[in-house]
This record gives sequence, structure tokens and C-alpha cells, in this order.
Amino acid sequence: MSHHMNSSMPTSPPSEHHHPTTASGHGHGSDMMMMAMTFHFSYQNVPLLFSGLTINSPGEMAGAFVAVFFLAMFYEGLKIARECLLRKSQVSIRYNSMPVPGPNGTILMETHKTVGQQMLSLPHLLQTVLHMIQVVVSYFLMLIFMTYNGYLCIAVAAGAGTGYFFFSWKKAVVVDITEHCH
Repeated sequence: MSHHMNSSMPTSPPSEHHHPTTASGHGHGSDMMMMAMTFHFSYQNVPLLFSGLTINSPGEMAGAFVAVFFLAMFYEGLKIARECLLRKSQVSIRYNSMPVPGPNGTILMETHKTVGQQMLSLPHLLQTVLHMIQVVVSYFLMLIFMTYNGYLCIAVAAGAGTGYFFFSWKKAVVVDITEHCH
């Protein structure tokens, strides 16, 4: 991937998806690039997260595809890892029972388990740091998808799906059979 260290945009001819425009109407007087607002499958002048990180060849696009794919997989793995760490660091457990309507007008008692952890603890600090990393990675994936580049969008979706497949298969899911709205 080309790294342009100066603040001006590359002087290569504009592609069909990126049209240069002058920002002089905004009082800046510098050249800007318009991003495509429709999905496209281009590998020329595709910005990737940072101003100096631009994809300009099929090889660079293939490398970016693999990197984005693994970033999306990492995001899914991070979500599951945080859930596992939370389960392992639970300190207090409280059980609450509440009546719920049963069949034929009967009343059943449903028990819920409430767990907690201490705010000033190493596990909570670790959870906080991992949450911050998860938020940053999720915004990176969103911004990558918002390039509208079809290759990169496929990499995000395929990486997230693959990560979910590999990391979430053991995840316990609670299904409420009384819930009818989705």
C-alpha cells in the first residue's frame, strides 16, 4: 500500500469513482477527493482508514482484503473472549424468583441469576481496556465498509461471519419461548 507522507493528494488521474474537486468554496483552497457513494469494485486510489494509506494495485487490494478479513475475525473473537472473561470474573451471585403466567391459567415461578463484579478490580480494568479496543476495532470496520469498496465490504462480512463461526459455536444462548417479537 502506498504511503503518501505529504498532505497533498496524489496527482494520478481520477478514476471513475473518485472525482477531484476544489474546496476553494469552503475557504480552504486545497484539493480534496470525493469518496464514492455507491458500491464499486476498484483497486485504484482506495483510501484505507488513514490519509497516507491508499490502495493502488490488485496486490495491495489482496493484502488489504486479508488484513480486513482477519480484523473482522479478531473483532468477533474479542467479543466472545470478553464474555468468557466476564463469566470467569463474576464475584457475587444473586437469585431472584418471579411469577410468570403458565399454561391453563397456572402461575409458574421463574428464577433469574444475577451476577456482578467489583468495580475496582483487575478483571474489571481488563474488561474496560478490552471494551475500548473492541469499540475502536468496530469503528475501523465501519469506516472500512463505508469506503463502499466491494472487495473490502466482502472482507468485513466474510471475516465477521468466519469469526462468528469459529468463536461463537460454544456460546450459550438463552432463548425466551414467551418472546414473540423479534
